[in-house]
Amino acid sequence: MASPRSAQHAGPPDGGWGWMIVVGCFLVTICTRAVTRCISIFFVEFQTYFGQDYARTAWIHSIVDCATMLCAPLGSLISNHVSCQVGIMLGGLLASTGLILSSFATSLEHLYLSLGVLTGLGFALCYSPAIAMVGKYFNKRKALAYGIAMSGSGIGTFILAPVVQLLIEQFSWRGALLILGGFVLNLCVCGALMRPIALKEDRKTAPEFLEQDYAPKAQKRDLKRMSICSPLIKAWSHECLCYCSWKEYNFLLMPGFMVLAVSVLFMAYGCSPLFVYLVPYALSVGVSHHQAAFLMSILGVIDIIGNITFGWLTDRRCLKKHRHFCYLFAVGMDGLCCLFLPVLQNFPLLVPFSFTFGYFDGAYVTLIPVITADVVGTSSLSSALGVVYFLHAIPYLVSPPVAGWLVDTTGSYTASFLLCGFSMIFSSTLLCFANLAKKIKRTHLLSLTNDIGTKQHIWTNGAIAYSVTAELDQKDVECLAMDSNSYSNR
Repeated sequence: MASPRSAQHAGPPDGGWGWMIVVGCFLVTICTRAVTRCISIFFVEFQTYFGQDYARTAWIHSIVDCATMLCAPLGSLISNHVSCQVGIMLGGLLASTGLILSSFATSLEHLYLSLGVLTGLGFALCYSPAIAMVGKYFNKRKALAYGIAMSGSGIGTFILAPVVQLLIEQFSWRGALLILGGFVLNLCVCGALMRPIALKEDRKTAPEFLEQDYAPKAQKRDLKRMSICSPLIKAWSHECLCYCSWKEYNFLLMPGFMVLAVSVLFMAYGCSPLFVYLVPYALSVGVSHHQAAFLMSILGVIDIIGNITFGWLTDRRCLKKHRHFCYLFAVGMDGLCCLFLPVLQNFPLLVPFSFTFGYFDGAYVTLIPVITADVVGTSSLSSALGVVYFLHAIPYLVSPPVAGWLVDTTGSYTASFLLCGFSMIFSSTLLCFANLAKKIKRTHLLSLTNDIGTKQHIWTNGAIAYSVTAELDQKDVECLAMDSNSYSNR
């Protein structure tokens, strides 16, 4: 299949068709993340219908989230090497098929495969490519664009949570899943909006690299006449492909990305169980079904405010250099909310919790792609986001069943929510110390270069000037230069 012709730009246009990309990503987040959140509303229905405990039922939501994040690199691969449009459309078809097949489920194992694996795989092919595409179209207003695009998760949750509850009451859980399957087909429309864009900083493809960097001009005509099965061509192509693959994923060895990856693991472990158990917990303390669904709606609409306001604020000059600290502050605040949740045992107290948790959840979700772009750069953003969302997979798979096992064992939700809270606080603390250490090192290097500048002596012999300076470790010089460039670009 011939890939669509990409628009040629020297840099991100920061507007134009980029706003249609934002709209497309907004709809993708509604059809993926909002629908995933609303699966928790089916929790009690599945548990009652199949007569299973908390832990076994929680695996459904865990597998959906895990498959979505585990297959995120596959979505990035299809987006990078085929087309973002093709990937999202294919993902929409798979996700819709999974939801429709789930409406005919006769066991939890059936739901594990259809609703969990198949729907999650479809969401994976849509989610990370759509988010990465926004980063390619925006630079100066990147955080605001991401805030608007990611607010689809909150708006979708706000609208879908009561609608799904109503559908369950009117058509049973089978009819509700069937209708959601039709709704998710809108991902195919979203995929059509994702017009490719070519930037100067984008990496060369393997054939271009072979022609421009490996083959001398005198040999180009001869190479074109040679068979494509020639051993020489095969060897060169293999070397080029290996080089391009390394260039695509060389950010994995960056210290900043390693710290971010570890932090993401603990953050993902802490945030997932709350979306699964908020409704069951509210029901267990005497809240009605409609009020429990309304808590999810509140969380969703406040999530929107967090998306947009944090996106706009972190694009301001005064906060643009402190995006990392804004991110870790939001994660830490969500952790504190989880710690206080076990003492909130009626609807009037759970409403402020939904407000607070929803706001800061929207805040840090918006900043995840922004922080990733700041660490690895725009050219590697698609692959890096695939890895970041891949790292969500194992925590998303493990944390809800572990939380369910704790509920079954202890008879209360306290231990589960405390574990979630401490996990998110640890994620925030780890990133905080890493950034402080980086700042201290940068300050030390700046003072070291200033000391060297004062000790520099220049002797002139005719027209030739000789400069004698103290030695400075070359790696530190490169690190300082990279830091200076990144801050000047911001």
